[in-house]
Amino acid sequence: MHTLRITLIGLILLSLFVFVAAQINRRKNRQDVNGGRLFILVWLVVSIANFSVGVFIAGYSVLTELGVHVVVFGLPAAVAWFMSRKFCSKSNR
Repeated sequence: MHTLRITLIGLILLSLFVFVAAQINRRKNRQDVNGGRLFILVWLVVSIANFSVGVFIAGYSVLTELGVHVVVFGLPAAVAWFMSRKFCSKSNR
């Protein structure tokens, strides 16, 4: 249940990043801010922290947490990458 909850939080956070980036780009009338790319960097840090808590505090094995980490980081990051490629201009890739 924790994995599902964290993954959903990641997807909600991604939508917030994309929305804020779109608002900034609209005001500047340019495509300077890429919310998907910024999200991937922030989400990597959050996922590593979640991984560390699972291993060092909760006592799960590294192998078990790696399987969870693939889902927790990978799914929101893949969606962010797709959105970044689909909605950003070619000069900003």
